[in-house]
Amino acid sequence: MTYTSEIKIILVDDHKLLRDGLRNIIEQRSNMHVIGEASNGREAIKTCSKLLPNVIVMDVAMPDLNGIEAAVQIHKIHPDIKIIGLSMHSSKQFIQGMFNAGASGYLLKDGDADELIAAITTVMHNKKYLSKDINQEFLALLKKGGTLQKTQLSSREKEVLQLIAEGNSSKKIGEILFLSSKTVDVHRTNIMKKIDLHTIPELTKYAIQKGLTTLDI
Repeated sequence: MTYTSEIKIILVDDHKLLRDGLRNIIEQRSNMHVIGEASNGREAIKTCSKLLPNVIVMDVAMPDLNGIEAAVQIHKIHPDIKIIGLSMHSSKQFIQGMFNAGASGYLLKDGDADELIAAITTVMHNKKYLSKDINQEFLALLKKGGTLQKTQLSSREKEVLQLIAEGNSSKKIGEILFLSSKTVDVHRTNIMKKIDLHTIPELTKYAIQKGLTTLDI
C-alpha cells in the first residue's frame, strides 16, 4: 500500500461512547480522518468493503462476530488494509488471535490518546505495534515471523462456535449466517468431534479460552 498524507480510518466497537471518544482523539490530527463506523464484526466487513479505509481500529470482543474472525475475513479480501485490535484483554489468546488473523497492531483500551496515534502511525509505516503495557516478548516473536499455536477449527466453525457459546439456537444461528438449521447442526457436530467436547458448557468454556467470546461484551 502506498502511504499517503491522509489516513482514512474505520472504528469498530459495540459501544458508541467508546467510538465517539476514539473519533474525538483521531479527528484532532489533521492527517487522520474517521470515514466510517461499525458496531460488530459483520458490519465491519461490509463497511470496510464499501469505504476501503487505510486503517481499521477494531474491538476484539464483540457479540455475533468477534474482531478476530472479522479480521480474518477482512485481511483475506483486503490484505493491504491495516488492522489494529482494541481490547481490555492482554491474554495470549486474544493477542495471538488478532496477529494470526492479519492484524498489524494491538492496543489495550486503558491506553492513552498518544498511544492510539502512535499505533496508527506505526502500522501505516508497515510495522507492528503492541501496547506498551503488554509483555514485549510478544512483539519480538511477531517481528521474527513467529506465531503461537492455531486452533484446528475453520473460520466458519469458529463463527458457529461463538454463536453457540452466546446462547443462540441452531435456527437463530442459521438466520444470522444464512444457513439451514441442518447445516448448523452439521457444523456443531464437526466442532464437537474436532475438539472432543460434547456439552454446551464445555463448548462455551473452550470458546472463552480461545478468545472467540468473553460473555461480558
